[in-house]
Amino acid sequence: MKHPAPALPHSTLLELKRWNTPTVYNGWEQITKHDASKEGFNLEETRDFMPHMGPMVGYAVTVVIEPSNAAHPKANPKAWGDYRRYIASIPGPKIVVVQDLDKPRVVGAFWGEVNSNIHRALGCVGTIVDGAIRDLDEMNNAGFKALARRLCVGHAFSCPVRWGGEVEVFGRKVSPGQLIHADKHGFLAVPPGDEARLLEAARFMDQNECLTLIPAARGGAGKPLRRICDDINAAGAEFQKRARAQFGRHGEW
Repeated sequence: MKHPAPALPHSTLLELKRWNTPTVYNGWEQITKHDASKEGFNLEETRDFMPHMGPMVGYAVTVVIEPSNAAHPKANPKAWGDYRRYIASIPGPKIVVVQDLDKPRVVGAFWGEVNSNIHRALGCVGTIVDGAIRDLDEMNNAGFKALARRLCVGHAFSCPVRWGGEVEVFGRKVSPGQLIHADKHGFLAVPPGDEARLLEAARFMDQNECLTLIPAARGGAGKPLRRICDDINAAGAEFQKRARAQFGRHGEW
């Protein structure tokens, strides 16, 4: 199976990791031709079980599981080995995006202490799994970040069913090789072709807020409320002016 080459150098990913996912979204919104009101991000609630690790950034590798079905490990006893070779063959950093066919049930966890350590060794930094994880403390010790639906006790018949294709997690379809930025707010699966200007746009929009609306809001001490509103309106106009000059769009405000 063919996998896209990494769209950005690792140094750029390290810089993107310094921003939270909403800030990266604010930049992406300015440069994309997609509908940023409903594309790119998770449409269902996720839970970040390692918020203290901060954001994670990497390229999607994908797998489908169905822990309730005992037939899968019997039908393909070599699935784990073949799947790991797929993971190992792709440049990192990687985020494992897991579709659980048992949804909305949670029967067993694909992730725990052993699997997170194995994937860490294979160049993966974390996972987005539309299902469960377990061994939370041990996954933390492995430095393997997880966005998931919940915790659970058992693993049931968790094994790779198929991998390397499009999956759907938390209401969002994700393809192998897509750049993903994720944190406690959720995740952004960057559409192919939008990666190149993402860092520049995120930096600009964050600076735009810091130069206009935020100081106007914080500088209101001792001013009449009408003056505060006037200053914020003026700052909003300046925010839009700067965004239009840079991207041809007015931005959030």
